Amino acid sequence: MTRRLIALAALLLSSSGVFAADTIDFQTSHHSARELQEKLELEQLLKKYDLSKYTFTRTVVIEERAMNHAFPALTLNVHFLGSDDELLSSFLHEQLHWYLAQHRLAMEDAVRQLKAMYPRAPVGLPEGADTEYSTYGHLIDCYLEIQADRELIGRDRTDRVIKNKPWYTWIYKTILQDEDRIAALVKAEQLEMN
Repeated sequence: MTRRLIALAALLLSSSGVFAADTIDFQTSHHSARELQEKLELEQLLKKYDLSKYTFTRTVVIEERAMNHAFPALTLNVHFLGSDDELLSSFLHEQLHWYLAQHRLAMEDAVRQLKAMYPRAPVGLPEGADTEYSTYGHLIDCYLEIQADRELIGRDRTDRVIKNKPWYTWIYKTILQDEDRIAALVKAEQLEMN
């Protein structure tokens, strides 16, 4: 009996990555080859990394021509197909929007403070986000994304990922230039990932 329990425990521990991937429902919009390949790559990433700390929604839609977005369903395009680090970073970015949505009042307060810190933040791609509020909100989301990336893939690989981002260029540049200042705000508003 003890041997069976030990064997079962070993099997469960060795397959924990499989269970992590099973907790996310990946859906493809058009079932194209590129969407199916990204689904496979995302499933592999969930087996490789423990993303439980960063998973707030369990439905992920892969839509080849969409812009990445978090709501109403987390949706990823195939822009970073074949680049695990950039795909992982995008997945984390959109998941973190769900985390921040659970902390609406703290986010609103943080955005007010960020407006005072950066009164002329750009609106619109590639430098900013769609709206003024979204640009300021992305200073928090992208800061948390960078921290998560560093935890999972290290500083050097994170630096390469952030350098290659084709959008939110002012947001990422500002975070890297004023990281201590933004970190203090995130901490003060209790928006850190624990």
